[in-house]
Amino acid sequence: MLERRDREFEATPRAEAQPRARGPIVPRDTAAGRALVAVVAIMAFLASVTAGAVMLVRTAANEWQAEVAREVTVQVRPQNGRDIEADVRKAADIARAAPGIAEVRPFSKEESSQLLEPWLGSGLALDDLPVPRMIVVKIAPDTTFDVAELRKALGEQVAGTSVDDHRGWIEQMRSMSRTAVIVGVLILLLVFAATMLSATFATRGAIATNRPVVEVLHFIGAPDRFIAGHFQRHFLWLGLKGGAIGGAAAILLFAFAELVSRWLFGGAVSALFGSFSLGFSGYAMIAIQVLAIALLIAATSRQTVNRTLQSID
Repeated sequence: MLERRDREFEATPRAEAQPRARGPIVPRDTAAGRALVAVVAIMAFLASVTAGAVMLVRTAANEWQAEVAREVTVQVRPQNGRDIEADVRKAADIARAAPGIAEVRPFSKEESSQLLEPWLGSGLALDDLPVPRMIVVKIAPDTTFDVAELRKALGEQVAGTSVDDHRGWIEQMRSMSRTAVIVGVLILLLVFAATMLSATFATRGAIATNRPVVEVLHFIGAPDRFIAGHFQRHFLWLGLKGGAIGGAAAILLFAFAELVSRWLFGGAVSALFGSFSLGFSGYAMIAIQVLAIALLIAATSRQTVNRTLQSID
C-alpha cells in the first residue's frame, strides 16, 4: 500500500514555479529622468539656435560678398575748370567699353547728394561743396574683369577719378563670417560639455538609487557590458526625447521668425539675411545635432557605469 501511495504521489503533477516579474534595472519614469530630459531639451534648443544663427550669418555674408564682388564703384571728383557732367559721361563710356561689364549706372547730382544724408542729414545745401559723382559698374557673371586696367584707363583720360573694388568690405565680411563660426563652435562645445556633465551626474544618481541591484548583478557574474547596456539604452532614450523637444522648439522658432520677418519687414530683412530660412540643410543639421547629443549622453552614461563597476571590484 505504501508503494502504491508513493507511485500516486510521483504521478501527481507538481505546481510549476511561477517566473518572477522582471523590471528594468533603471526605472523609466523618475523625477531625475524627467529633470534630465528638461536639461537636454534646453541644451539641444541652445545648440540648435546657435548652429542655425551661424548658418544664417554665414549665408548672408557669402551673399553679400558675392553681391559686392560683382560691383565696382567709380568716383568722379569735381575739378576746377572742368565740366563735371562731361567727365561723368566720359568715365561711364570708358567703363562700358571695358570687357566683362554688364551694366553702368551714373548717379545724378541729386542721387549723389542723397548718399550723404545718413551722415550729414537732409535739408543741407550742398551746391557749393565738391560732392563727388558716383558711377556703379556691375560686372557680368562668369567673366574676367581687370580692375587695374579700368583704373589705368580712367586715370589717363579723366582727371579726378578713382575706382573702388570694395576689397575692404569683402575682407570685413569674411572676418565677420569667420568670427561667427568660431563663436558658434565655442558655444556648441560648451553646450556639449554641459550635456556630458549632466549625463554623468544623472547616471551616478541612477546607480546610487539602484546600487543594491547593480552590486548583486555584478557579484553573481553579470558582465559589465550587460549592466552598462541597460543604462546606455535608458539614457539614449532620454537623450532622444529631450533632444527632439529642444530641436523641434528651435525649428518652430526659426519658422516663426521667418514668417514674422516676411510679414512685418518684407524686403529689408531679406536684404540683410537673405530669405531668413535655414532650408533643408539647416533643418537636417538640427536633426543630426539632436542625434549627436543623444549618442553623447548614451556614451557618457556607459562610461560612467563602467568606471563605477570597476570601483566595486
